[in-house]
Amino acid sequence: MKKLSLTFAIIFVMSSVIRADEGMWIPALLQRNEAEMQAMGMKITADDIYSINHSSMKDAVVLFGGGCTGELVSEQGLLLTNHHCGYGWIQRHSTVEHDYLTEGFWAMTQDEELPCPGLTAKMMRNMVDVTDKVLAGVTDATTDEEREKVIKENIDNIVKSVENDTEYAVTVESFYQGNQYFLIYNEIFRDTRMVGAPPSNIGKFGGDTDNWVWPRHTGDFSVFRIYVDKDGKPAEYNEDNVPYNPDYHFTISLKGVEEGDFTFVFGYPARTNEYLPSVAVNQEANVIYPVVVDLRTQILDIYNKYQEKDAKVRIQYASKHAGLGNGWKKWMGVIEGIRNFKGIEKKQAFEAAYNDWCMQERRRMKYMHALRDFTPVYEEYEKYRMASTYLNEAGLSVELIKFAANFNKLSTVDKDTPQEDIDKIINNLRGTTASFFKDYYQPIDEEVAVAMFEAYRANQPEDFRPGILNEIDSKYKGDVKAYVGYLFGKSIFTSEDKVNALLDDFKPGKAKKLAKDPALVAYNSMLDFYNENVKDKTIECNKKINNLRRVYMEGQMKMIPEVYPERNLYPDANFTLRVTYGKVGGFKPKDAVTYRHYTTLDGIMQKENPDIYDYVVTDRLRELYEAKDFGRYADKDGSMHVAFIAGNHTTGGNSGSPILNAEGELLGLNFDRTWEGTMSDLVYDPSICKNISVDIRYVLFLIDKYAGCRRLIEEMTIDE
Repeated sequence: MKKLSLTFAIIFVMSSVIRADEGMWIPALLQRNEAEMQAMGMKITADDIYSINHSSMKDAVVLFGGGCTGELVSEQGLLLTNHHCGYGWIQRHSTVEHDYLTEGFWAMTQDEELPCPGLTAKMMRNMVDVTDKVLAGVTDATTDEEREKVIKENIDNIVKSVENDTEYAVTVESFYQGNQYFLIYNEIFRDTRMVGAPPSNIGKFGGDTDNWVWPRHTGDFSVFRIYVDKDGKPAEYNEDNVPYNPDYHFTISLKGVEEGDFTFVFGYPARTNEYLPSVAVNQEANVIYPVVVDLRTQILDIYNKYQEKDAKVRIQYASKHAGLGNGWKKWMGVIEGIRNFKGIEKKQAFEAAYNDWCMQERRRMKYMHALRDFTPVYEEYEKYRMASTYLNEAGLSVELIKFAANFNKLSTVDKDTPQEDIDKIINNLRGTTASFFKDYYQPIDEEVAVAMFEAYRANQPEDFRPGILNEIDSKYKGDVKAYVGYLFGKSIFTSEDKVNALLDDFKPGKAKKLAKDPALVAYNSMLDFYNENVKDKTIECNKKINNLRRVYMEGQMKMIPEVYPERNLYPDANFTLRVTYGKVGGFKPKDAVTYRHYTTLDGIMQKENPDIYDYVVTDRLRELYEAKDFGRYADKDGSMHVAFIAGNHTTGGNSGSPILNAEGELLGLNFDRTWEGTMSDLVYDPSICKNISVDIRYVLFLIDKYAGCRRLIEEMTIDE
């Protein structure tokens, strides 16, 4: 009876861990998924999605700016991504006089498209399994230290052997926690220009309140274009560069989606940790994330207070607010999802089944030991994780201190330092200084400093925190405000004029005085604490964890095919190109609550509130709504659909990814997940883990009818 129960337990656990609508699949191995995808409704082949023998969909998908995904939608390099992915560039191009965040931006000619220095678009051209070459020389007797050394040497040799024979950038990436390796060829485009963006009242409609929440009514898109030199090769920005003619671009569908439709997402998911043990998931959800949420709540409250009062401050802190707020809201959802949907309990159930499998044969004992050894390591690790969390989220959230850190190298020069080296440091600091003060408002930073230092001191022990925090007791009798007053009152880093004066007339003899600046002293106090007390222990714990995860992953790779042979096993996301697939459909997150799979422009009007910035509806959008002037972009029911949800397994980095129909046509842009399902980076539950996409018809409606930028529509291939 016990054996029968364990068998059912294993099947139940496997069913919940690996499903058709879960997984981030390697495109080069997609043939393994083709039959399942076609059974779910796909009408194309895996070769249409990924091929190195002819143009395919992979040639229209790029890693946008290192943190999002973009897709090509014309023969002239036109690229779509999310508004929040382009947000930093929209903000950088914005001023009070030209407030593109508020008003939107549309280049009505190619000459008006705005350069974005430093913005890259990376396209994966090929990937080759090199596992045998990377692991050559590694045996069961190889120690962890020797293994690391051998693998590094092998990877270096592999890269050197191919990099001179290709025009592409090459890297070797690890999959399945170091159990598989791929050599990846990437083409990197370095001239990407901003073409269009809706106003934030559309592109960020709902703001932090609606972020991660369904139903969504956000027109989360922006438009860029890739340029190349006259020979069609990637090049740095040059006025003579021309629009890129890609090997493939997506056809756009105006058919919309219905409940149960097959969809797939093609993009660059960032990081997931689906195979963590329960002890690790517990530490994330119940120890670390609550601290981060609390600290960021305090900072965001301060940002909000000042941004509501001043338009200039609102622009200055828009990108900072968005960056902090995105993770803040997500981690709240992760905490709630893990608790409400028994994420830790599900992990423990799997571990029980895994242990039973291990005990069936003596040779599997190493896999059981790996799982058990996680507990003492994570117990040791917690102290250092907490120290790092407070250092980064509290101490280094003070912008003054973080800015001062850039001057550390300058504060250590002496009379023997070559003038050429000093000049190089100073030139770099000039750009850093201009960028910092453009978006800096000291009253915000002072208030954040008081709040964060008080939280830091209250929650980290005296014998395990930076010395500067203890000096608040010894020198300022515990008065944090007095210390902050001194910090901001005496530091030169609050004044752009003083900083530029230092750079204009810097001599090595001034380095020692610079090193005594209160902001630099505070930074170095934090840095010293980290280097002396946290860094080595963190590295040591991470090495232990990574080695245990590799063995534990190897065990799972052996167990799952034996216990559940019809299921494939996907690797965690690592910012490499992946395919994920599932069906359109609503969900029921809690008792008596049921969501349908799409939203419409009606919902925007219902949420409208002229007194709340995130819910302001522009006059133009209201006019189009009242006139029902949706053109060919209206759904067959006559309404203007805005967003929809489906069961595609996505994460950060998938922002901006194309979501495609059974024919491989573009339906929309993935931009979020449902709040209840944000735990999907750690634990996947198909009943609540849904991805949210902006409907491509809403995107085109805004470009065409709202902005009047018809030239962009005419570039695209549109299937009605």
